[in-house]
Amino acid sequence: MNSIKDRFIKYIHTLQDQICSGLEAADGSAMFEEDNWKRDGGGGGRTRVIADGDVIEKGGVNTSVVFGKLGEMAKKQLKVDYEDFFACGLSLVIHPKSPMVPTIHMNVRYFEIYDDQGDYVNGWFGGGTDLTPYYLDKEDAKFFHTSLKAACDPFGKELYPEYKDKCDKYFYNSHRGETRGIGGVFFDYLKPTTEKTSEDWMQMTQSVGDSFLPIYSKIIATHKEETYTPEQKVWQEIRRGRYVEFNLLHDRGTHFGIKTNGRTESVLMSLPPTVRWEYMHEPERGSREAELVENLKAVDWV
Repeated sequence: MNSIKDRFIKYIHTLQDQICSGLEAADGSAMFEEDNWKRDGGGGGRTRVIADGDVIEKGGVNTSVVFGKLGEMAKKQLKVDYEDFFACGLSLVIHPKSPMVPTIHMNVRYFEIYDDQGDYVNGWFGGGTDLTPYYLDKEDAKFFHTSLKAACDPFGKELYPEYKDKCDKYFYNSHRGETRGIGGVFFDYLKPTTEKTSEDWMQMTQSVGDSFLPIYSKIIATHKEETYTPEQKVWQEIRRGRYVEFNLLHDRGTHFGIKTNGRTESVLMSLPPTVRWEYMHEPERGSREAELVENLKAVDWV
């Protein structure tokens, strides 16, 4: 049987193909462009970018398979003593044109560490997904979280509440005192235990990855025809500023990609195409914009 590593590499490449085809169909006009790259130090990736579509203003669906030596900062971040590593994963961010359609992020990944003789020491899965609306739709929020709960539940009823809590705490702009969006699930360091094998964790991670396209395709279809004003587009760009702040200040994936000599263009693919910061901007009390801000906290949407 192929190793966990080999099977997960195949999975992320297949998932990338499926998601890109599905998003092209949902957009209706734009197509992904592919950029294959190699990493100094070992491995490479397949970056796919879509832009200027009817629905998607900018998006990327990336896969990477990299290996080599961890620097001291990366070792400290991962809390490991060894430097030889392997990592593979799929990461995506989609920024829609319309402020009525939320931005979405998702990633699934697998990591291995080896000793000085090149022997396997440990391996773990990680991943997650979160939704960042500009105008709150409570039915979207309920659908999103209910779908993620359904993806996690077959592997343990305790997982969704645990991973939702981690997501609310992780995707949090502490300097702003607000969550990045309405949360989702986040998990990391899923290693074999007496109750779960690596196979179990791989299947759970794949279940979350497989849930992305049905979820986001439905949300796009619900909102893509809604009209919006120039002022609502400005609000979207102000909220995108908070997204940028999180990714550059707090996101571990961004920091890890830079610190391990990752490809800068792919690491920063998650940033939106246009963004603004307005000094001391506050939404009008009682407005839909204010309703969103009031819900940027841990909410039990299920």
